[in-house]
Amino acid sequence: MESNFLFIISLMTTIGKSSNKTKTQLAILLLAAGEGSRLGGFPKALLKKDGQTLLHSFCLSMQALSPIEIVIVTGFHAQEIESELASIDTSQLPIRMIRNPHPEVGQAASVRHGLEALKSDYDALIVALCDQPDIGALEIEALLEQFTHRDTHHEIVLPMVNGHRGNPVVFSKKVIDSILAIPRMACRPYMDQYPELVVIMNTDKQAYVLDADTELDLQVLGLTK
Repeated sequence: MESNFLFIISLMTTIGKSSNKTKTQLAILLLAAGEGSRLGGFPKALLKKDGQTLLHSFCLSMQALSPIEIVIVTGFHAQEIESELASIDTSQLPIRMIRNPHPEVGQAASVRHGLEALKSDYDALIVALCDQPDIGALEIEALLEQFTHRDTHHEIVLPMVNGHRGNPVVFSKKVIDSILAIPRMACRPYMDQYPELVVIMNTDKQAYVLDADTELDLQVLGLTK
Protein backbone atom coordinates (compact mmCIF):
# COMPACT_ATOMS: atom_id res chain seq x y z
CA MET A 1 0.00 0.00 0.00
CA GLU A 2 2.76 2.43 0.94
CA SER A 3 4.60 1.82 -2.33
CA ASN A 4 1.40 2.47 -4.30
CA PHE A 5 0.84 5.69 -2.39
CA LEU A 6 4.40 6.86 -3.10
CA PHE A 7 3.96 5.99 -6.77
CA ILE A 8 0.80 8.10 -7.00
CA ILE A 9 2.51 11.06 -5.29
CA SER A 10 5.45 10.74 -7.68
CA LEU A 11 3.13 10.58 -10.69
CA MET A 12 1.20 13.68 -9.58
CA THR A 13 4.44 15.58 -9.09
CA THR A 14 5.64 14.59 -12.56
CA ILE A 15 2.35 15.68 -14.13
CA GLY A 16 2.52 18.97 -12.28
CA LYS A 17 6.04 19.64 -13.51
CA SER A 18 5.09 18.70 -17.06
CA SER A 19 2.07 21.00 -16.93
CA ASN A 20 4.23 23.91 -15.77
CA LYS A 21 6.64 23.31 -18.63
CA THR A 22 3.96 23.33 -21.28
CA LYS A 23 2.01 26.35 -20.00
CA THR A 24 2.48 29.43 -22.16
CA GLN A 25 4.44 32.08 -20.31
CA LEU A 26 2.57 35.30 -21.04
CA ALA A 27 3.76 38.89 -21.08
CA ILE A 28 1.50 41.86 -21.75
CA LEU A 29 2.30 45.27 -23.20
CA LEU A 30 -0.48 47.83 -22.71
CA LEU A 31 -0.28 51.06 -24.68
CA ALA A 32 -1.62 54.08 -22.77
CA ALA A 33 0.59 56.91 -24.01
CA GLY A 34 -1.85 58.69 -26.31
CA GLU A 35 -3.11 62.24 -25.97
CA GLY A 36 -6.77 61.48 -26.63
CA SER A 37 -6.93 64.59 -28.80
CA ARG A 38 -10.32 63.73 -30.34
CA LEU A 39 -11.69 63.39 -26.81
CA GLY A 40 -10.54 66.86 -25.82
CA GLY A 41 -7.21 65.66 -24.50
CA PHE A 42 -8.70 63.09 -22.11
CA PRO A 43 -6.67 59.94 -21.25
CA LYS A 44 -8.43 56.95 -22.77
CA ALA A 45 -7.21 54.59 -20.04
CA LEU A 46 -9.26 56.62 -17.55
CA LEU A 47 -12.53 56.42 -19.46
CA LYS A 48 -15.15 54.69 -17.33
CA LYS A 49 -17.56 51.88 -17.99
CA ASP A 50 -20.05 50.98 -15.27
CA GLY A 51 -18.19 53.33 -12.93
CA GLN A 52 -14.79 51.67 -13.37
CA THR A 53 -11.88 52.96 -15.44
CA LEU A 54 -10.78 50.91 -18.43
CA LEU A 55 -7.35 50.60 -16.82
CA HIS A 56 -8.90 49.15 -13.68
CA SER A 57 -11.06 46.71 -15.63
CA PHE A 58 -8.12 45.57 -17.74
CA CYS A 59 -5.92 44.91 -14.72
CA LEU A 60 -8.64 42.90 -12.98
CA SER A 61 -9.35 40.78 -16.05
CA MET A 62 -5.66 40.01 -16.56
CA GLN A 63 -5.39 38.28 -13.18
CA ALA A 64 -7.14 35.21 -14.64
CA LEU A 65 -4.32 34.84 -17.20
CA SER A 66 -1.47 34.77 -14.65
CA PRO A 67 0.97 36.81 -16.78
CA ILE A 68 4.62 36.80 -15.76
CA GLU A 69 5.06 40.45 -16.77
CA ILE A 70 2.90 43.46 -17.59
CA VAL A 71 4.41 46.67 -18.96
CA ILE A 72 2.19 49.74 -19.29
CA VAL A 73 3.52 52.54 -21.48
CA THR A 74 2.32 56.04 -20.59
CA GLY A 75 3.09 59.38 -22.16
CA PHE A 76 0.84 62.43 -22.38
CA HIS A 77 -1.14 61.68 -19.21
CA ALA A 78 1.49 59.77 -17.27
CA GLN A 79 0.81 61.28 -13.85
CA GLU A 80 -2.96 60.77 -13.99
CA ILE A 81 -2.61 57.17 -15.17
CA GLU A 82 0.08 56.38 -12.60
CA SER A 83 -2.17 57.82 -9.90
CA GLU A 84 -5.06 55.62 -11.04
CA LEU A 85 -2.86 52.52 -11.07
CA ALA A 86 -1.71 53.33 -7.52
CA SER A 87 -5.36 53.18 -6.41
CA ILE A 88 -5.85 49.67 -7.85
CA ASP A 89 -4.95 46.50 -5.98
CA THR A 90 -2.34 45.05 -8.32
CA SER A 91 -0.62 42.88 -5.71
CA GLN A 92 -1.39 39.77 -7.79
CA LEU A 93 0.09 41.24 -10.98
CA PRO A 94 3.73 41.86 -12.00
CA ILE A 95 3.08 45.37 -13.34
CA ARG A 96 5.64 48.00 -14.29
CA MET A 97 4.77 51.38 -15.71
CA ILE A 98 7.20 53.22 -17.97
CA ARG A 99 6.99 56.60 -19.67
CA ASN A 100 7.58 57.34 -23.31
CA PRO A 101 9.40 60.69 -23.13
CA HIS A 102 8.28 61.62 -26.66
CA PRO A 103 4.70 60.35 -27.09
CA GLU A 104 4.07 62.99 -29.75
CA VAL A 105 6.20 60.92 -32.16
CA GLY A 106 3.37 58.39 -32.40
CA GLN A 107 2.20 54.96 -31.29
CA ALA A 108 5.08 53.09 -32.97
CA ALA A 109 7.54 54.88 -30.69
CA SER A 110 5.53 53.84 -27.63
CA VAL A 111 5.46 50.25 -28.86
CA ARG A 112 9.22 50.25 -29.34
CA HIS A 113 9.73 51.84 -25.92
CA GLY A 114 7.61 49.11 -24.34
CA LEU A 115 9.33 46.26 -26.17
CA GLU A 116 12.71 47.49 -25.02
CA ALA A 117 11.48 47.51 -21.42
CA LEU A 118 10.44 43.83 -21.35
CA LYS A 119 12.60 41.72 -19.06
CA SER A 120 10.90 38.33 -18.67
CA ASP A 121 11.53 35.08 -20.51
CA TYR A 122 8.02 34.95 -21.98
CA ASP A 123 6.70 32.69 -24.74
CA ALA A 124 3.95 34.98 -26.00
CA LEU A 125 3.52 38.74 -25.83
CA ILE A 126 0.11 40.40 -26.00
CA VAL A 127 0.25 43.96 -27.34
CA ALA A 128 -2.98 45.62 -26.24
CA LEU A 129 -4.62 49.04 -26.45
CA CYS A 130 -6.00 50.84 -23.41
CA ASP A 131 -9.23 51.97 -25.10
CA GLN A 132 -10.91 48.65 -25.96
CA PRO A 133 -13.59 48.27 -23.28
CA ASP A 134 -14.79 44.80 -24.31
CA ILE A 135 -11.39 43.10 -24.34
CA GLY A 136 -10.93 40.83 -21.36
CA ALA A 137 -9.51 37.48 -20.37
CA LEU A 138 -11.80 35.47 -22.68
CA GLU A 139 -10.79 37.43 -25.77
CA ILE A 140 -7.10 37.06 -24.97
CA GLU A 141 -7.50 33.37 -24.16
CA ALA A 142 -8.98 32.85 -27.63
CA LEU A 143 -5.91 34.48 -29.17
CA LEU A 144 -3.57 32.39 -27.03
CA GLU A 145 -5.42 29.22 -28.04
CA GLN A 146 -4.76 30.09 -31.67
CA PHE A 147 -1.14 30.86 -30.82
CA THR A 148 -0.65 27.53 -29.04
CA HIS A 149 -1.96 25.55 -32.02
CA ARG A 150 -0.38 27.64 -34.78
CA ASP A 151 1.77 26.13 -37.52
CA THR A 152 5.50 26.14 -36.84
CA HIS A 153 6.22 28.91 -39.35
CA HIS A 154 3.72 31.33 -37.77
CA GLU A 155 4.90 33.68 -35.01
CA ILE A 156 2.07 36.24 -34.83
CA VAL A 157 -1.70 35.92 -34.26
CA LEU A 158 -3.84 38.75 -35.64
CA PRO A 159 -7.61 38.91 -35.02
CA MET A 160 -9.65 39.84 -38.08
CA VAL A 161 -13.32 40.88 -37.93
CA ASN A 162 -15.12 41.06 -41.28
CA GLY A 163 -11.91 42.03 -43.05
CA HIS A 164 -10.87 44.59 -40.42
CA ARG A 165 -7.65 44.20 -38.45
CA GLY A 166 -8.23 43.99 -34.72
CA ASN A 167 -6.38 44.14 -31.43
CA PRO A 168 -4.79 42.81 -29.25
CA VAL A 169 -2.15 40.95 -31.26
CA VAL A 170 0.00 38.04 -30.06
CA PHE A 171 3.73 37.85 -30.84
CA SER A 172 6.22 35.11 -30.05
CA LYS A 173 9.38 36.09 -28.20
CA LYS A 174 11.34 34.95 -31.23
CA VAL A 175 9.69 37.53 -33.46
CA ILE A 176 9.96 40.29 -30.83
CA ASP A 177 13.68 39.60 -30.61
CA SER A 178 13.84 39.97 -34.39
CA ILE A 179 11.98 43.29 -34.20
CA LEU A 180 14.31 44.59 -31.52
CA ALA A 181 17.33 43.67 -33.63
CA ILE A 182 16.20 46.24 -36.24
CA PRO A 183 16.72 49.87 -35.14
CA ARG A 184 13.44 51.81 -34.69
CA MET A 185 11.35 48.88 -35.95
CA ALA A 186 7.93 48.33 -34.35
CA CYS A 187 5.28 45.62 -34.54
CA ARG A 188 2.91 46.91 -37.23
CA PRO A 189 5.52 47.64 -39.92
CA TYR A 190 7.24 44.32 -39.15
CA MET A 191 3.96 42.46 -39.67
CA ASP A 192 3.45 44.27 -42.97
CA GLN A 193 6.98 43.42 -44.05
CA TYR A 194 6.73 39.72 -43.11
CA PRO A 195 3.07 38.70 -43.66
CA GLU A 196 4.07 35.04 -43.94
CA LEU A 197 4.69 35.03 -40.18
CA VAL A 198 1.11 36.08 -39.42
CA VAL A 199 -1.80 33.71 -38.86
CA ILE A 200 -5.23 35.33 -39.07
CA MET A 201 -7.82 34.52 -36.42
CA ASN A 202 -11.08 35.20 -38.24
CA THR A 203 -13.86 36.03 -35.81
CA ASP A 204 -17.15 37.89 -35.69
CA LYS A 205 -16.50 39.13 -32.16
CA GLN A 206 -16.71 42.91 -32.35
CA ALA A 207 -14.65 43.40 -29.16
CA TYR A 208 -11.46 43.15 -31.21
CA VAL A 209 -12.29 46.18 -33.37
CA LEU A 210 -14.21 48.40 -30.95
CA ASP A 211 -12.21 51.25 -29.46
CA ALA A 212 -12.84 54.76 -28.16
CA ASP A 213 -11.56 57.56 -30.36
CA THR A 214 -14.39 60.09 -30.48
CA GLU A 215 -17.28 61.41 -28.39
CA LEU A 216 -19.63 59.35 -30.56
CA ASP A 217 -17.64 56.23 -29.71
CA LEU A 218 -18.22 56.95 -26.02
CA GLN A 219 -21.96 57.00 -26.57
CA VAL A 220 -21.95 53.79 -28.61
CA LEU A 221 -19.71 51.95 -26.12
CA GLY A 222 -21.42 53.26 -22.99
CA LEU A 223 -18.32 55.06 -21.73
CA THR A 224 -18.00 58.24 -19.68
CA LYS A 225 -15.18 60.59 -18.74
